[in-house]
Amino acid sequence: MAYITFWRVCVVLTLSAIGFGAAAEDRADSARGAQLLEASGKGDAARVRQLLAEGAPIEARDGQGNTPLLRATQGNHAQAAAALIDAGANVNAQNGMQDSAYLLAGAQGYREILELTLSHGADLKSTNRYGGTALIPACERGHVEVVKRLLQAGVDPNHVNRLGWTGLLEAIILSDGGPRHQAIVALLIEGGADVNLPDKDGLTPLQHARQRGQTEIVQMLERARAR
Repeated sequence: MAYITFWRVCVVLTLSAIGFGAAAEDRADSARGAQLLEASGKGDAARVRQLLAEGAPIEARDGQGNTPLLRATQGNHAQAAAALIDAGANVNAQNGMQDSAYLLAGAQGYREILELTLSHGADLKSTNRYGGTALIPACERGHVEVVKRLLQAGVDPNHVNRLGWTGLLEAIILSDGGPRHQAIVALLIEGGADVNLPDKDGLTPLQHARQRGQTEIVQMLERARAR
């Protein structure tokens, strides 16, 4: 009986030690994850690489659901983002706002990070909180080279977001029709955009452009046989 009791005590102590060790390791991982998030947000690429080498969890999350890669992307810290992507960070991981490194880089016009995400598995069909692809906000915000690159990569120019708008519609409705948006409309037409795809109220891109007095865009659409 004494032997059995002793054996049970040993088992309990062993399991307790294992549990304590696992908890300590979890705390260490959490601390390293927090440090990686901070270093990524600051763009400290050297510190990012050091923490990754020490085993920091590459997909750690902050209170908003941001990963280290998203934190680096938010600050347009290309070197830190490259270190994370090279180490295997998920370029499609989304935060609470449904941003991913790929979607955010496209929307903000961060071309270097965008290129990194495209070469490391970016999901071209992924969508943001408005149900739009990376192309749609790039069209709205006048990121000409980003629009060109996304079209080259194969993003659908006719995707419709939850507002009922395509990239072409946003380039007209949410712009002043200036040179950058004229260039984007030209790229979209060349890239296969349906110039007669209307919004949810039935208004076409040409009708919106006419309403806004966007003469150059009207002429481009008319040459493309828009109605």
